[in-house]
Amino acid sequence: MQFLFPAFLFALASLAIPIIIHLFYFRRYKKVYFTNVRFLREVKEETSARSKLRNWLVLLMRCLAIAFLIFAFAQPFIPSGSDVTQGSKDVSIFIDNSFSMGALSQDVPLIEEAKRRARDIVEAYSVDDRFQILTNDLEGRHQRLVSQEEALAFIDEIALSPAVKPLNQVLVRQEQALDQGSNDTKVAFWISDFQKNITVWETPKDTALQLNLIPLQAVQERNISIDSVWMESPVPMLNQPNNLIIQVKNWTDEEAENVRLTLRHEGQVMPVGTLTIPPQTAVKDTISMQLPHVGWHEAELQITDYPIQFDDLYHIALQVAEEVRVAIINASAENEFLTAAFKSIPYFQAENLTSQNLDYSRLPGYQFIVLNELPDLSSGLSFALKEYVENGGNVLVFPSAGASLESYNSFFAAFPANPFTAFEKGERTVGQVNTEEFIFRDVFENKSANLRLPVTQGNFFWNRSGTAAEETLMSYRDGSSFLAKYQVGQGHLYVIAAPLSEEYNNMTRNAEIFIPMLYKMAISSGRGQKIAYTIGDDEVISADVPVLGSEVVYQLDGPGIEFIPAQRITGSRLFLTVSNEIPTAGIYRLKRQQGEETLAEFAFNYNRKESNLAYYTLSELRELVGDRASIIEAAARANFEVIIGERNQGVVLWRWCLVFALLFLAIEQLLLRFWRV
Repeated sequence: MQFLFPAFLFALASLAIPIIIHLFYFRRYKKVYFTNVRFLREVKEETSARSKLRNWLVLLMRCLAIAFLIFAFAQPFIPSGSDVTQGSKDVSIFIDNSFSMGALSQDVPLIEEAKRRARDIVEAYSVDDRFQILTNDLEGRHQRLVSQEEALAFIDEIALSPAVKPLNQVLVRQEQALDQGSNDTKVAFWISDFQKNITVWETPKDTALQLNLIPLQAVQERNISIDSVWMESPVPMLNQPNNLIIQVKNWTDEEAENVRLTLRHEGQVMPVGTLTIPPQTAVKDTISMQLPHVGWHEAELQITDYPIQFDDLYHIALQVAEEVRVAIINASAENEFLTAAFKSIPYFQAENLTSQNLDYSRLPGYQFIVLNELPDLSSGLSFALKEYVENGGNVLVFPSAGASLESYNSFFAAFPANPFTAFEKGERTVGQVNTEEFIFRDVFENKSANLRLPVTQGNFFWNRSGTAAEETLMSYRDGSSFLAKYQVGQGHLYVIAAPLSEEYNNMTRNAEIFIPMLYKMAISSGRGQKIAYTIGDDEVISADVPVLGSEVVYQLDGPGIEFIPAQRITGSRLFLTVSNEIPTAGIYRLKRQQGEETLAEFAFNYNRKESNLAYYTLSELRELVGDRASIIEAAARANFEVIIGERNQGVVLWRWCLVFALLFLAIEQLLLRFWRV
């Protein structure tokens, strides 16, 4: 047996106090008056012997009580197999508070079980030890060592959070905090369900660090989540069927049946249907959504699932513009067929511009730009269009038959796109349309029907010796491209091999091709607002705002929170950095100040990283960490204060010392109360 604080044993000298008191008490004499002295000697001898025995037993009980009380303060223990570290310690405890910890462990959520075990760990150490309490939130106040009382208060405040941090990042924060401590003994604990997607193992740099893993396991490992939602068309249209694509994933090994899917929009909850999802599989479903007015629309998609529910709801926010602005840049006269085509499309506003007096600063205000047979492209226009496309705009090029190959190919090289070779006259017929690509997808009811495809009397050819990533949307019968697409940044460059004029091209006469092509190219803009963002991702969100000067401050209002994010204004574009300031999923509205009209809306959803409930088993954890960390396995109702105490000190005996001290005091009281002399 050993003592954790052997210095307390010097207090055993205090045992002399009751001994001295008893000795002085025994020397006291008491006069007894007795009328008949014949029986005096016999009675006196018998009474003195019984009194002396009782007093010696009382003295023994008091000495034993004091001795065991001193032993309790010295904290005796029977050493375990490993050496016991004496002195004060620095202890760091990570409590996984991600959403997966909301799963049930018997009758309580895992997060409550984790907090209970964290309290037991803190209470198993001395009041002189220092503690760090850490969660996935990595709060600033959790980056330091605190007292035992503060640590217990921090544990009580812990709640589920959308934050998800890999465990190797957690270990770095623990090592940093422990390095700041003054004690030589460093101990770290991880209390988690150890999901495979967050358990990134890295060996601790500090070889003296004692790392302990405490795995928790849910009773039921079942989860279905809305993985993602996106619009089939990049631009929402008014009073048109706008298709939403929703992907729902079954993370379990059993088939999920009758998963109900609902859509909430315009204050109404609309049942969409039920899904059957095979195990470990994601399925897609399409929802048609009508947008009856211009402006912002909020919607929620929801499925029924239990017990993990944070990923069952998906928020989206989208804007229906009053009009789609189109710029047609002409060399001189406008093309009447091109202008008429845009006028025939509802909500489109086309404006004819001339290339000679073009204001390049106005180009970002258009969703679609058409270059109509320009003989050459100036360097200024080429640079402005390249920047426009990279930022999400779409450009369609109809070349002029007498175009300057040098200026055009210089323009193409900046994207890059395949250059033109010489213009050749001759009749050629378009033979194939790529109906799998967005521009012509769902345009024709019967893809096998004989379509009237364009016929050209002259066209340019492409030199495909370069590395440009060209996608052919329409091709001639010999396989050469008629309409090519290049994705550049967030936007697209479309190039047609033939001029638009009827002298060389009859496309304007083929309305079944020409009108849908222009419409889909205009709405395929990649510059439209994302319909949803993910909490915790370091994204920069943007919105178009009125030009009011750089001194204007914008704020975001969301569910139960209002804050001013980091912001930067470039022209009429506002860029916001929200970092970790978004705490709750929902719709956040951009305003200049409280009470003003909403300028933009952003939908934020919880990270789906926690949806995959694949955990490391005990054997897998042991294989992963090797001998560099200890895995503490205990029943759900085990007293962790005892377990940690025994791991630190062996078999702890101070509680038994207190029991014996109280027992001896009780025996003393019984002797004094019932042994009459």
